[in-house]
Amino acid sequence: MIEEVTTAQYDALDKKGPMLVEFYSKTCGPCKMLAFVLKDIVKNDPDLRVYTVDFNENEDLKDRCGVKGFPTMLFMKDGAEVSRLEGLKQKPMIVKELEKIKN
Repeated sequence: MIEEVTTAQYDALDKKGPMLVEFYSKTCGPCKMLAFVLKDIVKNDPDLRVYTVDFNENEDLKDRCGVKGFPTMLFMKDGAEVSRLEGLKQKPMIVKELEKIKN
């Protein structure tokens, strides 16, 4: 499942378990390419929770999470950041990071 959320929606999420939070910009080419990779990952793992956050429209959340650029993926477990990847990454690298939050 991939769902776009605002700061208020993010704050209201149930943060138990693993989830990926991706900060993106609508005008960012690498962000658009990453969206295809994330859709492919979710297709193979439908239980994975992926939330996307518009970098430009959610400045408060971006600042709270220490996100400096886009795309940035935060790999979260039980509400805590386990790791992050910045920039466009290939599917195997993303899957490897996801394994860290699933166990």
